[in-house]
Amino acid sequence: MIVEVERGQDFGVVSAVGAVAEKKCERCGACGPQPAQPSPPVPAPAPQAEAEGGSDGPSIRNIVRVATPDDRKTAADLRINEEEVRRTVRDRVRHHNLPMKVSDAEWQWDKRKLTIYFTAEQRVDFRALVRDLAGLFRTRIELRQIGARDEAKRLDGIGRCGRQLCIASWLPEGRPVSLSLAKAQGLSLNPVQISGPCGRLLCCLHYEHDFYVQQRKRFPKEGKTVKTSTGNERVIAVDIFRERVTLRSDDGATRVVALDELHQ
Repeated sequence: MIVEVERGQDFGVVSAVGAVAEKKCERCGACGPQPAQPSPPVPAPAPQAEAEGGSDGPSIRNIVRVATPDDRKTAADLRINEEEVRRTVRDRVRHHNLPMKVSDAEWQWDKRKLTIYFTAEQRVDFRALVRDLAGLFRTRIELRQIGARDEAKRLDGIGRCGRQLCIASWLPEGRPVSLSLAKAQGLSLNPVQISGPCGRLLCCLHYEHDFYVQQRKRFPKEGKTVKTSTGNERVIAVDIFRERVTLRSDDGATRVVALDELHQ
């Protein structure tokens, strides 16, 4: 689709309709209640409307039209050109000796704006760079600093599990992850072993945490002494996936018991 943006028009792809779209709108708070039936694919032009909650919230913008083959070709050509833009911007960054890493570049479909995404360890004074790039590309330049997880989302990649990065495939946002989550899951606390390609702790440590919390409620705590048919035994370890508990008796004998058998 060709859609309205803040300044001009841009190219977009419909990612959700119906109930899925309603859930996304509820999460971002940009829309009010949605109609039961999906709207026609090309709504009639209407004045731009502000989202509920006042002018500080996100605005609802119009779909101008369904993209034509020429529109799609223009968008594809811009994606190809962006690689050359990235190389040029990186050269200019080195020329200005700025402590920043250029991650990505993105043309607006009508070429009225060029967005440069970068990472940096500290604040960067890039005013001279913006003037340089504006004169070079003859368009509005926007430099946007992003974090390591956002960079991984834009660039994509393969995680240590062998699958596409969650942050690039389905995870809506990258939340901060602490070592305490790894400890709660019984993982190594060596950051090298539990970090992703972005250098940050794995996103899955966060969204899988609730599963571990719920599962562990079914097991006795490690270190606790339980009374079984053989006498008092201490819980040495629990295996929440195989649903087994390792016990050690007072005489030092160790055995592995199924969770159901332990409850009985």
